Amino acid sequence: MQISLSDHFTYQKLLRFVAPSILMMIITSIYSIVDGFFVSNFVGKNSFAALNLIFPVIMALAAVGFMIGTGGSALIAKTLGEGKPRKANEIFSMLVIVLAAGGAILSGVCIVFLRPISFAVGATDLTIDDCVLYGRVLLAALPFFMLQNSFQSFLATAEKPHFGLRVTVFAGLTNMVLDFLLVYVFPFGLLGAALATAFSQIVGALIPLVYFLRPNDSLLRLTRPRFDFRALGKACYNGSSEMVSTLSTSLVGVLYNVQLMAIAKENGVNAYGVLMYVSFIFMAFFFGYSIAVTPVVGYHYGAQNHAELKSLLKKSLTVTLITSLAMTASSILLANPIAHLFVGYDAELCDMTVNALRIYALSFLVCGFNIFGSAFFTGLNNGTASALISFLRTLVIQVAAVLLLPKLLGINGIWLSVPFAELATMAISIVFYLMFVNSYFKKLFCKHRIIFIGNCIACQESMDTEILCPLGL
Repeated sequence: MQISLSDHFTYQKLLRFVAPSILMMIITSIYSIVDGFFVSNFVGKNSFAALNLIFPVIMALAAVGFMIGTGGSALIAKTLGEGKPRKANEIFSMLVIVLAAGGAILSGVCIVFLRPISFAVGATDLTIDDCVLYGRVLLAALPFFMLQNSFQSFLATAEKPHFGLRVTVFAGLTNMVLDFLLVYVFPFGLLGAALATAFSQIVGALIPLVYFLRPNDSLLRLTRPRFDFRALGKACYNGSSEMVSTLSTSLVGVLYNVQLMAIAKENGVNAYGVLMYVSFIFMAFFFGYSIAVTPVVGYHYGAQNHAELKSLLKKSLTVTLITSLAMTASSILLANPIAHLFVGYDAELCDMTVNALRIYALSFLVCGFNIFGSAFFTGLNNGTASALISFLRTLVIQVAAVLLLPKLLGINGIWLSVPFAELATMAISIVFYLMFVNSYFKKLFCKHRIIFIGNCIACQESMDTEILCPLGL
């Protein structure tokens, strides 16, 4: 059954629509995890440390793809909702060209300066050559990686999430098979892992590119672009929260690695790498959900369908709550087998990783609400609120926590930094909801600024949920 952006979304329809994007994000996350598994177990823990040191740099550069993909999708969906399909395709085509050209420029510059960059993010004499080797191969494929990230959002906007899922599954299988062949069967070591990831990213970008270049039955097609710098700026503004989130996560990852090298050397970096792999998989659900729901929000915002926006908000918060509880419980229960999967060959490192996983798991209780909150405001084309939530969550509060908590709690303070930052950001996200939500949803608040199930006891107006605004807005 075809699901359109203009539909009314029940829980069943919403989950069916977002499922392909969630699976796409999870499979994309598996790229680095598969590399890490093969490198850690079949190349060595110093090469594993090098991979973990340089990968945040690659993700920081790829953040441009997330920004233009997510922000552009919100703008394109809003334009479609306004009944302007030709303009939507012109914007789409322009954004694809900008991504390809920008990725090539970033790739060339960073390849030249990769060795000093590697030292800056914590590489030592033991890991520098591996950092440069792995990094240069992935940088060569950077334009494709950025396009692949953006196409995940564009395919959801084009109402073709299932096609996007098939592409991502194929690219993921390509990565896994090549990792097995180039690392385990043939002795290419870390170079083989890098080539496997790079080739899978090329596959993941070229298939959607060919699809959009040819006649198709989706809402989008690559046509002659009209360079509208105002639209480009709006797309970047809308998606700035996603870029801030990815970029900040990468920068904070570098800071974590520097702190861990000072406290626990390569073992600490490797334990953190395993945490990130678990985090990639779990948070991929929330990012995938957000990628899919953002154009839906953008469409109904453009169409001024306030009732559907309210419905999407409530359903999304419910899905996020249930998923958060399940993730936290499973990560605590599975900490031991996960640690053994990656670093079971080293007892000391394995014990450190199990302890870190069980502490870090607390972050999954709240991170989904923050990710969705940022994405929801992106869909409403409110880049300011969206970026502030992401900026505070992924950079400001985490940096403060990772610098201060280790002084009080030692290495456990590092593992607690993310849960602390997520909890603090959730409080800020709630304030943003209360400040801005009535600007978008008519009849959410009655004249007494109170939301009730049933009728307001003062004015008898019908309301939706039972919350008293603590700010008296």
